[in-house]
Amino acid sequence: MGASGSSSRPNEYYFGATGGGLWKTIDGGNTWKCVTDGYVTSSSVGAVAVAETNPDVVYIGMGETQLRGSITQGDGVYKTTDGGETWTHLGLEATQAIARVRVDPTNEDIVYVAALGHPYGNNEERGVFKSVNGGKTWKKVLYVSDKAGAADLIIDPNTPNVLYASTWQVYRKAWKMWGGGPDCKLWKSIDGGETWTDLTKNPGMPTGPIGKIGVTVSPVDSNRVWAIVEANEGGVFRSDDAGKTWKLTNNERKLRQRAFYYSRLVADPKDKDIVYGLNVGFFKSTDGGVTFDDRITTPHGDNHDLWIDPNNPDRMINANDGGGVVSINGGKTWTAQDYPTSQFYHVMATSDVPYHVVGAQQDNSTLAIPSDGWDFMQARGPSPDWYYAVGGGESGWITQSPTNPDVFYAGSQGALLTRYDRSNGQIRDIQVYPRFFSGEPASALPERWQWTFPIMFAPKDPNVMYTCSQHVWKTTNDGQTWEKISPDLTYADPETLGKTGGVITMDMNGPEIYATVFALAPSNHDINTIWAGSDDGKIHITRDGGKNWEDITPTELPKFSRVSIIEESIHNPGTLYVAANRYQVDDRAPYVFKTHDYGKTWTKIILGIKDGHFARAIREDHQKEGLLFLATEHGVYFSINDGSEWQSLQLNLPDTPIRDLVIKDNDVVLGSHGRGFWILDDIQPLREYSKNLKNQKSVLFKPTNAIRGIYNANFQYYLEEQVDTVTFSIFDADSKLIDTFGGNQPKYEKSERSSWWSRFSSTKPTTAKGINTFTWNLRYPGPTTFDGIIIWGASAEVGPKAPLGNYTVQMKVGEEVVKSYPFKIEIDPNLKGVTADDLQKQFELASKITAKATIANEAVIKIRSIRKQMDSLGKGVSSKKFKKLSEDFMASLTKIEEDLYQTKNQSGQDPLNFPIKLNNRFNALQRSIENGDAKPTDAAYVVYNELSEELDGHMAKLNSLLQKELPKINQFLKDNQLSTIENK
Repeated sequence: MGASGSSSRPNEYYFGATGGGLWKTIDGGNTWKCVTDGYVTSSSVGAVAVAETNPDVVYIGMGETQLRGSITQGDGVYKTTDGGETWTHLGLEATQAIARVRVDPTNEDIVYVAALGHPYGNNEERGVFKSVNGGKTWKKVLYVSDKAGAADLIIDPNTPNVLYASTWQVYRKAWKMWGGGPDCKLWKSIDGGETWTDLTKNPGMPTGPIGKIGVTVSPVDSNRVWAIVEANEGGVFRSDDAGKTWKLTNNERKLRQRAFYYSRLVADPKDKDIVYGLNVGFFKSTDGGVTFDDRITTPHGDNHDLWIDPNNPDRMINANDGGGVVSINGGKTWTAQDYPTSQFYHVMATSDVPYHVVGAQQDNSTLAIPSDGWDFMQARGPSPDWYYAVGGGESGWITQSPTNPDVFYAGSQGALLTRYDRSNGQIRDIQVYPRFFSGEPASALPERWQWTFPIMFAPKDPNVMYTCSQHVWKTTNDGQTWEKISPDLTYADPETLGKTGGVITMDMNGPEIYATVFALAPSNHDINTIWAGSDDGKIHITRDGGKNWEDITPTELPKFSRVSIIEESIHNPGTLYVAANRYQVDDRAPYVFKTHDYGKTWTKIILGIKDGHFARAIREDHQKEGLLFLATEHGVYFSINDGSEWQSLQLNLPDTPIRDLVIKDNDVVLGSHGRGFWILDDIQPLREYSKNLKNQKSVLFKPTNAIRGIYNANFQYYLEEQVDTVTFSIFDADSKLIDTFGGNQPKYEKSERSSWWSRFSSTKPTTAKGINTFTWNLRYPGPTTFDGIIIWGASAEVGPKAPLGNYTVQMKVGEEVVKSYPFKIEIDPNLKGVTADDLQKQFELASKITAKATIANEAVIKIRSIRKQMDSLGKGVSSKKFKKLSEDFMASLTKIEEDLYQTKNQSGQDPLNFPIKLNNRFNALQRSIENGDAKPTDAAYVVYNELSEELDGHMAKLNSLLQKELPKINQFLKDNQLSTIENK
């Protein structure tokens, strides 16, 4: 939500993402890089400040202060002194939410922090803090109460000891946000924050009650100060005497709507009459804040921060709900928002092969995208892009029809529930109860629909779909009619069903709708068993299809706990896993439970989970009983013993909230709330993990089957220590060796000069300590080649695609065989009208072509070898007869070489200038018949026969020359006591 830049580095900017870390650009916003991964232990950057005296010094304050329903708390302040290469934590951990960081424009060691404090509870570490030693120590210089924190802060750049700050009395719960009160004030200091004067009741200011206040001061005229004040008679106020007196200049709602989410003003650095107002829209005033008729269009709405170059007002960076955008022409145009900072509420994986990853992204649409493979990036349906929407909206749960993979059901705020067919874009609204609501408390709603409510099918009956308000609803006719099958399954405490917003401004929408069924788990074993969890801490079960429900809430799960995800075991009936959290009542402990007896008894399973890593989702592996995965506010954990102990599975995953995860095939798929989708490929090592594993020097894990044309064969293996060599051998169903691959390096890196075709190649086995992966590209060895070969429209090196069937992989470390495993190559299930016999024919013809290309290339190699020998040995013979004989011989060989290969080729596109020759035609024919998985056409066999006949002619000529003429030449060489030319 924060943004900043450097006046001395015109192409350098930063923006802080919600849940996504700090992003930096050094090329004016064309490309961005997250620079905090691995250094910070929270993810939302609420404020960022670059020191004007040294642009390598940057401070960031963590946590969100725009208190929407889904916010991420921070852990204080971080600092870099090398432009973001490394970061140091400076403390203030308990602030949780920081609105502003300001650096003295003359001294990079003097820094101020405006800390809002705990959004969900009272705390002391809030207000304005100051450091005079670059953040080594902090002093609280402005504090009002444990209920109010600092919401804005600005330094007068002309007199850095003059500061203006606002304090905001506010709190949030899952069911309520309430702002405004006597601790909401506007403050001024003239001694660097040592003492403060309350300006809130100065002449011209609105009467109370007061809410959130934003403030800015003109760098052109220190007497000119603006404040945007939330009040019944609020708006934009201006002072022309440094805060002594004020005048209301603008009270338009467009500037002060949803004050809790916006309330920001920014002064122009060169013109005292220009001031910018940030809200849903981005507005500019050129008359001192009287009118804001100039609306600046940004790539995304909901504007929260703006940095303007002090020396060039046309240079600016805006932070909005879509991220950071840069303008160099005063907002006329902006850079694109191209970075992976999507915030997903849930994630699902489709039944496609490869599967698509699907989720609803905050402040945007639903999104589905193929999970793997260059050839599968084109989206299905009417979208021309690499992704497609599936109906619903920004906050929805999504599920795919179990009987028609093109049909999706997706929800969103306001109880929206759509049926969408991606094959043709057809959509239908199938809401349970299409009575729209907004601006109303939950108590006024007949059905309470949460921001994100469950939508799912019964595993035992693909015609039964469920969704939830405070009740569980069921349809068996695709949403045409719905049946309520439960009573209210929540506490429904009246305290949680009232108005929300604050003393002045109400804000009532889906996020605050409370006391709903937030999690549902229809049984994997019994159509009549359904588990339900509420967002206020209840868990129920029915075992008769909804006729009767039993409250089975664990005694250790307090009221006001959000039951986030529940997962019934696919292995054991009566077993349920529960991920719950209470961070919205200021309790950040993990709440994870399991039952094995339908909820009669519960076990809390939190050993190994770090403090503050509260739980979002829990899933059980569908293959390995007892293998669990846990999504938390800071990453992912796994357990191999049914939750008795958890271990971190962070690996290269950045610290970001993981809202949901699913196990799909052999992968773990994550939906993060700030860094998009993530996939952990092939969890077979975790399925085979045991304490004994650590005692083995090397382990080859059981491979999964490959799918021809989609998934290559990946072989994972563990090495206790780095070794010298690792070798993999692939055998066919008859135990015949196909190929062998050796490696002696700890890391596999492709050559920078690798050809485009090399992306299809196998990797090399690596020798590093820990888990390694070797990939076989499912191809047999390619043709023999020679140095410098240039082929157009095909690869000179690619071998035939392996056919369907059974194979074996063998792993060696040094000369010791570690393990052999069988695996299969399966057919692409997306293919239509293709059989295993078709692919066998494709393989057989490709193998014949490879053999022919080898014959042609080996002939070229032989001719070049003879030429080299002739050039060397022929110098020792002075006979004219020998010279004539050798010249004619070599001319004949050269003619054959030039018919086999275009010898004029010296660069990649020379084949556009010089005609391709026979070996190129063979390679191109193989590329043609393997362009997709199918039986070769009749024409392919015709061309193969023609090329083979041509090759036979050339080889006959070559063999004739070598049999008749080469002996004559060798006799001359012998007669001159010289070595003979070898036929090789």
